[in-house]
Amino acid sequence: MRIGTFVLAAQFPGQGPGEALHRAVRSTEAAEESGLDSVWLAEHHFVPYGVCPSATTLAALLLGRTRRIRVGTAVSVLPNHHPVALAEQAALLHLTSGGRFSLGVGRGGPWVDLEVFGGGLDAYENGFPEALGLVLDWLREPRVAGRGERFGFREVAVVPRADELLEGPAGAGPGVTGPGAAEPGTSGPEVIVACTSPKSVRLAARQALPMLLGMHCGDEEKAEMVALWRKAAREAGHPPEVVEGVAHVSAGVAQIADGAGDATELLVKAMPGWLRQGLDAHVTVDGRHRVMRDPVAYTELLCGLHPVGPPQLAADRLAATAERTGITRFALLAEGSGDLAATEENVRRLGTDVLPLLT
Repeated sequence: MRIGTFVLAAQFPGQGPGEALHRAVRSTEAAEESGLDSVWLAEHHFVPYGVCPSATTLAALLLGRTRRIRVGTAVSVLPNHHPVALAEQAALLHLTSGGRFSLGVGRGGPWVDLEVFGGGLDAYENGFPEALGLVLDWLREPRVAGRGERFGFREVAVVPRADELLEGPAGAGPGVTGPGAAEPGTSGPEVIVACTSPKSVRLAARQALPMLLGMHCGDEEKAEMVALWRKAAREAGHPPEVVEGVAHVSAGVAQIADGAGDATELLVKAMPGWLRQGLDAHVTVDGRHRVMRDPVAYTELLCGLHPVGPPQLAADRLAATAERTGITRFALLAEGSGDLAATEENVRRLGTDVLPLLT
């Protein structure tokens, strides 16, 4: 069981972006100090839901401030990036961190970002498979040419090569298995795909790439997506040891407290204001109608699905999810209080109070 944190750098009402980013940095340092496995960084633009606009830039800072913990993006939004530029950054972070970087990619949403960065709606609706393929080619091949509908360029050399890692991370690192594992001298960074539909599940499965599954999904839905992934991976010709060895990641919320209702009460008081402010700020690129979740109901849903409560309850919920879905890697949002000291304490309790119950 590998437990990590999911960092949105959420800007709660009354806070500034600098406060949210400082909390993101400090919670990562606390995660390493507490023995957690990983930190996963979200990327958002123009909204206080999350104020980190470049997950790879923040990852570079955090990899430099830590020595053991894995740092990944959850996710870098491919329609807002040139895939070669993103793959170059991933190779650079992989090599300079000793193999501690994971590149999570996703399709994002139909937001105004597509207009600002020039990707356009087609990049969101149709361009993800081509962009993902180009990222993978860049991380695996010595020379790459762009031959798709969106990206066309002559063959160029890949510099630096992602497979030129000299040694693994200090302390042996998390030991990711399957394609994308950071094995010195043999492969590049782990690549993981955010999956929200059968189409994206099948796309990840064809490449035997791990999935990142959202915090809004319950165990039954996640189990169905894992089963679909395994079926599609086998149909794509991947051998059983590869299919079984790929480790997917489940996103969730964690809040540890001594009293059975204390953790839920804290989150129900704090999170709806952030959710209402953050989610309402999203603007669609084409004016399409969207329905915003009810912030209170959504918070209550998350508290019921995830490790929110005393340490034993939290451990039991994580163990139950692992048993029902086969997922043993978790990215848990620990900043739901919006408070720096409370977030640091929450992260520490995940490492000192919950993790021992799982190992």
